[in-house]
Amino acid sequence: MEGSNGEELAVGCTLAIRTTLGEEIEGQIITFDRTSNFLVIQEGSSKVGSRRNLRLLKTNYIKDFTFLGREDDPLDPKKCLLDLGSLQAREEAALRQAEIEAERIGVGVTSEAQSIFDALSKTLPVRWDKTVIVVMNEVRVHSPYLPENVSGGTPAANDRVKKVLELERKRLQARTPGQF
Repeated sequence: MEGSNGEELAVGCTLAIRTTLGEEIEGQIITFDRTSNFLVIQEGSSKVGSRRNLRLLKTNYIKDFTFLGREDDPLDPKKCLLDLGSLQAREEAALRQAEIEAERIGVGVTSEAQSIFDALSKTLPVRWDKTVIVVMNEVRVHSPYLPENVSGGTPAANDRVKKVLELERKRLQARTPGQF
């Protein structure tokens, strides 16, 4: 991307940008990808502790811009204000959460089975064992997920799962008549 004086604008340059949509943006260039024509701008103050936004901007939407100056590389590890430990911890937590959520999705089951699983999970601890819903790690609910398809566990646990399953199927049927 070239400035009005023909010089190549690079990482660290601060710009005031007006978009074709009339928006005004002021920030520092983090990177520019020629292939996709995306400019990554860091908005906000460069003061320590101030909040900043990263904005991806398609250069086709830049109406005009003014070169405001040049600062150091914002991603220089010696000057970067990112707390990498905190970012790694957030990433690990997000990955763990994604794994937990992925385990809650049945593979090779109908939407009805998934709805029953989701409903049961609101009141009881459940997990999938292939296409079987395992409740409280002892009671198993087999397809087609009716009270008569409940097996295992203590008689009290078995009866509780049957009762909850019956109530949940009624609720699901009331929400989507004719489906269940």
